[in-house]
Parts: sequence; C-alpha cells; structure tokens
Amino acid sequence: MKLRASIGEYQTDIQILAEASRLSADIGGRRYEVNVLELDGGGYLFISDGRIFDCRVEGRPQSGRTIDVIVRTESYAIAITDPKRLRGSKAVDVHIVEAAHIVAPMPGKVVRILVKVGEQISAGNGIMVVEAMKMQNEMKSPKTGVVAALNVQVGATVNRGDVLAVVE
Repeated sequence: MKLRASIGEYQTDIQILAEASRLSADIGGRRYEVNVLELDGGGYLFISDGRIFDCRVEGRPQSGRTIDVIVRTESYAIAITDPKRLRGSKAVDVHIVEAAHIVAPMPGKVVRILVKVGEQISAGNGIMVVEAMKMQNEMKSPKTGVVAALNVQVGATVNRGDVLAVVE
C-alpha cells in the first residue's frame, strides 16, 4: 500500500507491506523490516535488529487527518493520505491542519513550563518538563504553531496519556 505521510512541513512517500506481525516499509528511500506487537490501549512494540521501540498511537488513521504517535517521550502529529483516493479530487493540494496534543508518556510531575498560551513556537521547541522516575523529560512540540492550551501547572501530577498542552 502506497501512502504519503506528513509531519509538520516534512512530507514523504511510504510503502507498507504487512504479513501477520511482520511489517516491511519503504520510507523516504530507506527500507525497514520490523516485527509488530500490539499492546492494550493503542500501544505497539516495534522490534527491529534486536532493538525495541515502544510507541503509542492516538486516533485512527483517516486520509488527511492527523494522528498523534508517541515514541518514548516524543510526540509526533502525523497526517497519512492515500494518493489514490485523492486522484481527480480538487482537494489534492489542500492540507488539513489540526492541533497537536502533547501527552504524558508516563506518570510524573510537571516541574517546569517553558511557554505561555498564545506563544508562537517552532517544531522541536520545548513545551514543559515532566519528571518521571527521577528523570526529567522535556516535552517538545511536534509542529510549528501557536500554544493553544496548557492543561497543567507546575507541581501537577500527571498520568500516562494526559493531554498536557495543545499546539495549533
């Protein structure tokens, strides 16, 4: 299946072949072979060359809609489109812009907030710092935009999956 993926301003073509729990993907000219294990609650384990990647997907892939993919502490807003469905459509060059939700990857405590609501930020900018298991993790914006909401304050305890901030 050939698809197009967009992360912020970056776009690439991807081709995916799946056989049971084995996945083969060509992304940006590179080939990846992984075993995929689906976990409860939208989580996945990707195993490639002895390395394990824990990912969580929020939302269901729909053409042109953004889903949030969380890998470790990084959140990525990814839009997947099927070029075949767009052929002959006037919407080929239209991008649907949706908000990116920055979510807590694990339970922890907010120790620092680095931005204010209404602030213009770039992809990769730090939003806040969450301490979990005595380690501080900087939550970063997956896209360029404006901070639309900060749902927590310094000192707040958060659970895995809590929406900490929204960037539009």
